[in-house]
Amino acid sequence: MSAPSEPTLVRAIGPFQLFAYTLGGMLGAGIYGLVGRAAGELGSAVWLGFIVAMVAALLTGLSYASLGSRYPHAGGAATITQRAFARPLLTWVVGLSVMASGLTSVATQSRVVAENLLRLAGLQGVPALAIALGFLLLVTGIVIRGIRESMWVNILCTTIESAGLLLVIAVGIPYWGSVSLMETPTGEGIGISFLMTGAILTFFAFIGFEDTINVAEEARDPRRTLPIGIIGAMLAATVLYIAVAVTAVSVVPWQELAAAPGPLAEVMARAAPWLPGWGYVAITIFAVANTALLNYVTASRLAYGMARQGLLPKALARVHPVRRTPHVAVLALLPVLVALVLLGNIGQLASATVLLLLAVFTVVNLALLVLQRRPGEARGGFEVPWPVPAAGALVCAALLVNRVAAGDWQAPALAGGLVVLILLGFALLRPRVDAAAMPG
Repeated sequence: MSAPSEPTLVRAIGPFQLFAYTLGGMLGAGIYGLVGRAAGELGSAVWLGFIVAMVAALLTGLSYASLGSRYPHAGGAATITQRAFARPLLTWVVGLSVMASGLTSVATQSRVVAENLLRLAGLQGVPALAIALGFLLLVTGIVIRGIRESMWVNILCTTIESAGLLLVIAVGIPYWGSVSLMETPTGEGIGISFLMTGAILTFFAFIGFEDTINVAEEARDPRRTLPIGIIGAMLAATVLYIAVAVTAVSVVPWQELAAAPGPLAEVMARAAPWLPGWGYVAITIFAVANTALLNYVTASRLAYGMARQGLLPKALARVHPVRRTPHVAVLALLPVLVALVLLGNIGQLASATVLLLLAVFTVVNLALLVLQRRPGEARGGFEVPWPVPAAGALVCAALLVNRVAAGDWQAPALAGGLVVLILLGFALLRPRVDAAAMPG
């Protein structure tokens, strides 16, 4: 009598849900503050920065779309890195770097949600830390409950944050054409250096494909739907970003927009003074909460995938027989998240993990190049020519070098420290890849 098979993740994500999942990961809360920073660097030509950033990010997005259609398995970048290079140490560094980025994001967004909730409700006497931990427990419950429930919460949040951006555009359209959209802070022409500045600043407004590839194992027909979700979401985000950027500098002079603590709230205050001020605070809460939810899902699927490979304890690869979620991985990450929330301001740590993400994107692009040239590798439902991952690797490596060279020393130092800790963990645990458990 054969032993009952272990429960597995369930393919429950449809094409629209996958599109919304990717779009939600891209929109997040970034655009609500990013447009002001970008205006300070790019002036009224901020819209051009988003176009250049989209082109740069699309190279890596296309690589992820191709890889996801080839290998629709949990574990994302870690699974792909191991398949391409068969170097457990490299796979370990890549996987834990992505996980560190996701966990710091969840912790950061939990505190932001708490602060905005207190501001919205006017409860100055309630400690923000208690609200942040309560929110974290709520998100944990949703992620454990099921991938369908996580998807529907994401659709709700993505709809609200998209509606917030569409509202900005709607009330600002009458102002279009009132300013020159090519005015720069220096008054000089738009050259390569200017465009690179724009790409570096706005590149991360298009990052969402890492979240998407980690749920590929739970998507229906991922060979077809995953590329559609990633590419469709990137194009939709680009249209929204450009329209919002044009609206923002048309309503508020770019100099004032750059100085505003809440750029889009300032746009709404001038273009739609009838809208109550708490409206955009509420929208921000949904946007930030969505970011936390998606990053928690990503981190749990990454832990599950690495455990199945043998790089993390096997218990993390268990799937709940009813809910069909990696519940052990979700719960194992909770104490780490609580510790990060209790640390307080982890802004520098979050900046450090951004540097690690750029390194991961470089490795993943190179992995696609290797896999494309390997005899016997199955082709995916979506293929890209080799210059796409080659250019993607070059762009990500250039952005990484630029951020290290131009930024302050703290983020690169922290990134280096995280890598040292990751390497130390590998040396102590000596994980070994279980080739028999590797997904085909």
